[in-house]
Amino acid sequence: MGIINYWLQKLKQAIFSPEEFNVTKTFLTIDPQPLRTEERSDQNQLEQTIIVERIDKEVFDDELRRKMHEDLIDTYDEELENEIDDYMRDFRFDGREMTEQEKLDRRTYFQELVRLQRELIKLQDWVVDRGERIVVIFEGRDSAGKGGAIKRITQRLNPRVCRVAALPAPTEREQSQWYFQRYVAHLPAAGEIVLFDRSWYNRGGVERVMGFCTDAQYEEFFQSVPEFERMLVRSGIRLVKYWFSITDDEQHSRFMSRIHDPLKQWKLSPMDLQSRRRWEDYTKAKETMFERTHIPEAPWWVVEGNNKKRARLNCIAHLLEQIPYKEVPRDEVELPDRKRDDEYYREPIPDDMYVPPRY
Repeated sequence: MGIINYWLQKLKQAIFSPEEFNVTKTFLTIDPQPLRTEERSDQNQLEQTIIVERIDKEVFDDELRRKMHEDLIDTYDEELENEIDDYMRDFRFDGREMTEQEKLDRRTYFQELVRLQRELIKLQDWVVDRGERIVVIFEGRDSAGKGGAIKRITQRLNPRVCRVAALPAPTEREQSQWYFQRYVAHLPAAGEIVLFDRSWYNRGGVERVMGFCTDAQYEEFFQSVPEFERMLVRSGIRLVKYWFSITDDEQHSRFMSRIHDPLKQWKLSPMDLQSRRRWEDYTKAKETMFERTHIPEAPWWVVEGNNKKRARLNCIAHLLEQIPYKEVPRDEVELPDRKRDDEYYREPIPDDMYVPPRY
């Protein structure tokens, strides 16, 4: 439990501490001009003070405060569940202790991640308020970190506003349709953000390398996709495209980790294994794709993915820079009093309907 308590304390510091941290890059907030570390700390401290003052003013019951604190601890636990497997010892392998530099890097990572996620919530509010439509495409090498970045983007957002489109292999019926048809069905309506975990660029990558499309279909794709994307942009959709890149050695180590980790083996598909063998073929396909689809209306952005945590922070910070969002003022929320009916009677629930309390 000691290590859990240690990281719990670090998470608290990451979210609320006004201390300065050594970050390698200054990230943008809603202001297009970057804030310095001390300015971000002052801003965070001010927001923290406002929250504490409001709680002091509105919450008098000690038991309610205790329950609110427990809910906050549960939120920290969710963070631990998402991140702890990067360093913690568990039943899968004998890990090693973290170095002091790793501890510092981890602390910096949590502080920046939570700060950027707060900005993503502001972006979400702006999208809903303005009726904006945003599409973000995530492509790249297998095991390059696309899924991890997507998870951190969506982690605190409303799934009714920000959703992930991860389409399976096309059915026989879908194969007979216009190629882009099954993707069009997942495009956002007003007030929505859609993150494509793989996209129509399957044709330029896996379908080309694995021989799932003809030469004619491949060429037609490159003739069509620039105009298709220009059409999306002209319709008012904000389109951002990311390619996650890792080295040959890094992909090898991540694949080996998945092979020997029972909690990650599901991530390995036959296509993943083939991508390892056909590394150079995929490189050639990527180069052709960049050459023919890197257009001013929808350029490609490459995320260096050898360091997962840096890749996540860099991607989220860059995404926020691409969209001119503003903070939407919110009315203060007041909880109404519960209405009580003296004649109301709650029927007892039979014992056999309860989930057994095993823990």
